[in-house]
Amino acid sequence: MRSKLKYILGASLVSWGGSVLLAAGSSDKPNIIYILADDLGYGELGCYGQRKIETPNIDKLAEKGMIFTQHYSGSAVSAPSRSVLLTGKHTGHTYIRGNDELSSRGNVWNHQAVFDNPTLEGQRPFPANTKLLPQLFKEAGYQTACIGKWGLGYPESDSTPTKMGFDFFYGYNCQRQAHTYFPAFLYKNEERVLLNNSILQPGTPLSQGANPYDAKSYVNFNQSDYSPDLMFKEILSFVDKNKQNPFFLMWNTPLPHVSLQAPEKWVNYYVKKFGDEKPFFEKSLYFPSRYPRATYAAMISYLDEWVGNLIDFLKKSGLYENTVVVFTSDNGPSFQGGADPVFFDSAGPFKSERGWGKTSLHEGGIRVPMIVSWPGKIKEKSFSDHISAFWDVMPTFAEIVRVKSPATDGISFLPTLLGKKQPKHKFLYWEYPEYNGTIAVRKDNWKGIIQNVNKGNKELELFDLNSDPQEMFNVASNHPSIVKKMNEYIQESHTVSGVERFRFPFETKKQ
Repeated sequence: MRSKLKYILGASLVSWGGSVLLAAGSSDKPNIIYILADDLGYGELGCYGQRKIETPNIDKLAEKGMIFTQHYSGSAVSAPSRSVLLTGKHTGHTYIRGNDELSSRGNVWNHQAVFDNPTLEGQRPFPANTKLLPQLFKEAGYQTACIGKWGLGYPESDSTPTKMGFDFFYGYNCQRQAHTYFPAFLYKNEERVLLNNSILQPGTPLSQGANPYDAKSYVNFNQSDYSPDLMFKEILSFVDKNKQNPFFLMWNTPLPHVSLQAPEKWVNYYVKKFGDEKPFFEKSLYFPSRYPRATYAAMISYLDEWVGNLIDFLKKSGLYENTVVVFTSDNGPSFQGGADPVFFDSAGPFKSERGWGKTSLHEGGIRVPMIVSWPGKIKEKSFSDHISAFWDVMPTFAEIVRVKSPATDGISFLPTLLGKKQPKHKFLYWEYPEYNGTIAVRKDNWKGIIQNVNKGNKELELFDLNSDPQEMFNVASNHPSIVKKMNEYIQESHTVSGVERFRFPFETKKQ
């Protein structure tokens, strides 16, 4: 599998015109389940070449559908990536272009303070009139649900899931709360649901004098109610209640985002497989872990187990044949909290080291797995090297459910799913105002990137992804015409953000 992936990594399709609409006589209004993993790297699934972590159910999903080898997330971190996904606008246009915890409100990182004062929860919200993806499904007569992590508003704002087109929400409103898998509460729609967990602040160290090599020193970091378990129960309940209705389900699982916390059976499985290892007990924003590598692998295999359970439930309910299932990730692998992307080769053929995965616009930070299954429509065991991104999802789903998509930066990839002629992008564009500021462009096999924008750098580096997928050799000086074209694309794509926090320093005074 890995050799085949390497062979087609840099390839791009020729440009074809035309569009594909579902025939009126086809399966009427297929259900759509969009599974969004959190910080899962391009190389962390078996079907994408992973050799240490076992993902048999997701691999089987891939065998029954299509693997995309050149799919990109909306951004390098959570909130802007989801903003792109839900609006269909890339980060030069979408409203939320970075993580914004609105820390001016007070001690937003303190879990006890947030528990006592809900006004400290959540992130920057969308404006009230923003049209999001679930609203298209409502127009098409679908029931809609978001289960997992939101991170695009706060309680009482105009930008909670149920105010933005979802009929049902269960999970974390606030992405900071998702730094623990044993939270004191989750949300069901607009109300808190208290859990059988005590408040334990992420970043809490081992007790003074505790032996970091003794598993008993870590027992306080695993409590009673494991949030992914609770979320999956709600997923099955939503699907069961809507067996007679078309539905759209966004499963925004927090896995495998740190903190490192996983069911004991899976941790033990990987401890046996990997052997003993050095514990993680460094000072961080997350929790210590006796077996960090085993626990990280356990989190992914646990997610894989539930993907298999969901597919089995769809089959038993008679829904599988008329359900589109998409599996992807919001950005590349993390380097924080004990995660070890180098050990797992988490970015696959790209660089996995710190600075090359999550928080970067290098390939390891934004190239993500995407698997699409649609029985009877998508050819089994198929691959696509079509260059696509999160802003293509809205026009694709709009075409599937036969409603008009609002203006987006995307192109429907439904033709690719159905084996038809596929239009392609002229280019893809990203900007990321955090971590010194970065701008990136993808054009055919070329990748342009400007780093340290916030420090005044304007020099574009150029990489040929066909021969250099790890972006090690800057060939800008050899291709001045391509560099010029890349800079033109940047000028064409960038708009000054309406949020000063997301502007680059040279434009912070603009309105």
